[in-house]
Amino acid sequence: MQTLLDGGIAFVIALQGLGDWLIAPMRFFSQLGSENFFFIVLPLIYWSMDAALGLRIAFILMTSNMLNILGKLMFAGPRPYWVSSHVRGLWAESGFGIPSGHAQNAVSVWGVIAVYLKKTWVWVVCGILIFMIGFSRLFLGVHFPHDVLAGWLIGAALLWAFNRFWDPVAARLAQKSFGQQVLLAFTGSMIFLSMGMGIISLRSGFELPAQWVENALLAGPESPDPVNPEGTFTVSGTFFGLGVGLAWIHSMGGHQASGPVGKRALRYVIGLAGVLILWMGLGAVFPRGDDALAYALRFLRYSLVGWWVAGGAPWVFQHFKLSASGSMKGSI
Repeated sequence: MQTLLDGGIAFVIALQGLGDWLIAPMRFFSQLGSENFFFIVLPLIYWSMDAALGLRIAFILMTSNMLNILGKLMFAGPRPYWVSSHVRGLWAESGFGIPSGHAQNAVSVWGVIAVYLKKTWVWVVCGILIFMIGFSRLFLGVHFPHDVLAGWLIGAALLWAFNRFWDPVAARLAQKSFGQQVLLAFTGSMIFLSMGMGIISLRSGFELPAQWVENALLAGPESPDPVNPEGTFTVSGTFFGLGVGLAWIHSMGGHQASGPVGKRALRYVIGLAGVLILWMGLGAVFPRGDDALAYALRFLRYSLVGWWVAGGAPWVFQHFKLSASGSMKGSI
């Protein structure tokens, strides 16, 4: 293992030696694989461009995030700039390294876009983005080559599974009642939450080597906190909210993203305002901490955000005649 880490550090140092002119473009590509970027683009696609594609992106992203959190906790791998002070941490991270979440999400999300659109030029663009996002993580000093490779492989396996099972699973879910769909969403979120908290409990006694912490602080004031359960509650809550919102809007005829450009733009502005109110507003009101109440409220906050994106906002759009109801091909 040490040989693998040493070789990875040497490789990253060589990449960073190519020059600081690459920092800005590498940060740009990393942003294209970040959760924050996808959370901005996802509502735009679902509300205003293609509802069926938006749903695919939403659920593959949530599933990818779930698997990535579990993988990071199981492997507990360091990041290059934690291990060696000769590696510059050009993008601070607080969690474990393997598998790379950026690389995994890039294959999952950009891959599902390419599969859905079935256009050669889209495949080429998405392929370039997937590679550059993974490469950027190496240059920025936050991942070893094996972290990125593991992320790509897991993302590819997840993409294959979604492409293979999405339609038959969606067809079966469409036959379920609203209550059954909500129960399934809740069950799925609780399974992930239980798995995540189970692994976290096993890692509760894990102590980062002092050298890792010292090196990490060279990149910024944020100290590594890789066994923090916040991500587990965030993803499980969002997954549950998406499922409830989708079941609710489906029971009222579904959501169509078609319409005049002006209405599409207005949908996005109104919908995004709602996301910010729920996300930032409740984040400012709800207490923060590491107790059960804070985590339960975090689950609730992200459940409401997921519900708003999938069902609440589309209902508002329909109510104010900004969109029409209709079936979403390939959804539920």
